[in-house]
Amino acid sequence: MRAKESRVCEYYFSPVSPWAYFGHQRLLVLAQQHGVKIDMKPIEIGSVFAVSGGVPLAKRAPQRQAYRLQELQRWSDFLAMPIHLQPAFFPVSGDLAAKLLIATQLTHGTEAALNLCTQIMRALWSEQKNIADEATLIELAEQVELDGCALLKSAETASVAAEYQRHTQQAIAANVHGVPWYVFEGQAYWGQDRLEFLERAFAG
Repeated sequence: MRAKESRVCEYYFSPVSPWAYFGHQRLLVLAQQHGVKIDMKPIEIGSVFAVSGGVPLAKRAPQRQAYRLQELQRWSDFLAMPIHLQPAFFPVSGDLAAKLLIATQLTHGTEAALNLCTQIMRALWSEQKNIADEATLIELAEQVELDGCALLKSAETASVAAEYQRHTQQAIAANVHGVPWYVFEGQAYWGQDRLEFLERAFAG
């Protein structure tokens, strides 16, 4: 029988996703409770949509966009997590933030990167900050006691860019078509509203 510590949950996400924001901290708590390691894989969601048939928010029908706002507010109220439904800096590219997370993971480990991810998501959806801005990302890294300047330099290297591309290609190969997306013991779970099912799998 495998030890619980050997179990791994693959976590595909984009730092600009409000649904990933709602699920991120809850995933960390569940993984810790059940002795599951998180394999953090930030991805370029546009490339995934190009293969899977997903449509960027701005191109979705008005009815879908309106309902999305209702659902965001419902989940915000239910989880008691503050959110700006239409943040000052959205839509925004998540590429630099994702690469900063990868650089952090490579340098300081997954736990540090997941903690920084919490800060980045909160900054976008709750604090009205521009997570595509270098100075903002440096500040967010320093809030969790990381060297933001050094990590940002690392984030701009070819090796980190290759890792970002690798995660994205892995997502495409795994049939990911939205975020957050969790894969645990061969089973896929799409969306933070599937965390209850993922927890049951963690409990085994």
